[in-house]
Amino acid sequence: MDAASEQEKSLIDKIRALPAEQIDEVEDFVDFLRERSEDRRLTRAAATLSQPVFAQIWDNADDAEYDQL
Repeated sequence: MDAASEQEKSLIDKIRALPAEQIDEVEDFVDFLRERSEDRRLTRAAATLSQPVFAQIWDNADDAEYDQL
């Protein structure tokens, strides 16, 4: 059994040992972690997609003078 599978089995065993109301809390927390991860992924994707647009705005002759300061 690989390390990830052992870790998964250990986590499942710990969850099974919890009372029902705490299992609900664990589920809420896992949902929170997944949503946070998705939010961060979307933020990075939006930033990556916006870079070419901002480059066009920022890289111009008028602003080149300020780059020298």
